[in-house]
Amino acid sequence: MNRSYITTTLPYVNAKPHIGFALEIVQADALARFHRGKGDEVVFNTGTDEHGQKIYERAVAEGKDPQAYVDEYAAKFDALKLALNLTYTHFIRTSDPAHKKAAQEFWTRCEKQGDIYKSRYQVKYCVGCELEKTESELVDGHCPHHPNMELELRDEENYFFRWSKYQEKLLAFYDQRPDFVVPAHRQKEIRTFVESGLNDFSISRLREKMPWGVPVPGDPDHVMYVWFDALVNYISTLGWPKEEGEFVFWPGVQVAGKDNLRQQSAMWQAMLMSAGVAPSKQIFIHGFITSGGQKMSKSLGNVVDPFELVTEYGTDALRYFLLREIPSSEDGDFSRARMEERYAELANQLGNLVSRVAAMAQKYFAGALDSVALDWSAREQTLEAAMEQYDFKSYLDQVFAVVAQANDLVDKKSPFKLIKEDEAAAKAVLSQLAEMIRFIGRALAPVLPQTSEEIVRRYGKVVLTGEPLFPRRDT
Repeated sequence: MNRSYITTTLPYVNAKPHIGFALEIVQADALARFHRGKGDEVVFNTGTDEHGQKIYERAVAEGKDPQAYVDEYAAKFDALKLALNLTYTHFIRTSDPAHKKAAQEFWTRCEKQGDIYKSRYQVKYCVGCELEKTESELVDGHCPHHPNMELELRDEENYFFRWSKYQEKLLAFYDQRPDFVVPAHRQKEIRTFVESGLNDFSISRLREKMPWGVPVPGDPDHVMYVWFDALVNYISTLGWPKEEGEFVFWPGVQVAGKDNLRQQSAMWQAMLMSAGVAPSKQIFIHGFITSGGQKMSKSLGNVVDPFELVTEYGTDALRYFLLREIPSSEDGDFSRARMEERYAELANQLGNLVSRVAAMAQKYFAGALDSVALDWSAREQTLEAAMEQYDFKSYLDQVFAVVAQANDLVDKKSPFKLIKEDEAAAKAVLSQLAEMIRFIGRALAPVLPQTSEEIVRRYGKVVLTGEPLFPRRDT
């Protein structure tokens, strides 16, 4: 049995879940379900990133203890499991005691390699990103990801990680693994960044200024910088530093947004090299979701709540929109109009097909159709290739190509008319259609699991009718 390890990034719990993270975790869930369908043993990890200045400031502003604050928001993110029908096996929180111990052990191993040192810290810092910024990264003096936030000028003594030491090692690694970062233009982007030169980065903060973090081993005056702590989650969730048990699933596939490219594919990989841990298997980078053509922000009032969409449209309809409407590796847009159009596709193309064929099978043959052998090997290979390339849109395009073929067959052969002339021919057409729908049901399992389960249930040995899979909406 093959092992597969898939992990999202850990969302920062300074706000409730939004549709951008819903995209990431649904993509990861589709991968996990696909690999289970192949018979793989799967570990699927997600969780919450709970330390750092943004969290501390938000908790203070709300008059809450930081731990109570993160407990409240971690529960909101864990609620996505039910809302989006997710199958993650692990939910790691960076405030967990086991994670803190792992982060401290990781620090100690890097320190033993001579890769951690103390120095003066003078830099422009974006609290939104929790990252220092160079002049070349700024747009009109602001972070491009958080243009409404003023950069902080910091001057204090911190610990640093010798990132510069790993420039050539990272470049050699990218040469050895040309598909390490997917899509290819993201690998090119991170390679160009590393080639331009790496600056050692700060990995601690003074406890007296920012007390909410993992204590630095041997120095009670400092806590770990949030990125150093959080990245360790990908192995702490597997029980590291124990190298038996679930750690055998490492390395794995990491699903991340494009704003995480540097952290996942360069910072984290250098840290792994320093600690003597194998690099990640692969990094899949997805784009952002805009809202009506604009970047989502609370000030614009265009942030999209995935829980509200599930209540309105249903889980599988939202999963369908995210996986078919949003390009896997580029930015995509959410609008109510497109959500309605995608829902109509499900109702009119898939739902109507499943209902029409079942109704005819029941009416004319009491649901008892003939067994038909159709060769799906070529289509299955195409679907597997799409999933291996993280091309969820292409995967669904392929499935709905079969939906279209089945609908065309209904229109051309018209079993409801053919039954009056040739009962055997009508049964043959319906039997072929039922087999096509069975394939559709199986193929939808990783992406639209509820719909898949219902199609498979209805299209057993005896074809059954049922309620519409996607009830028509009054708009």
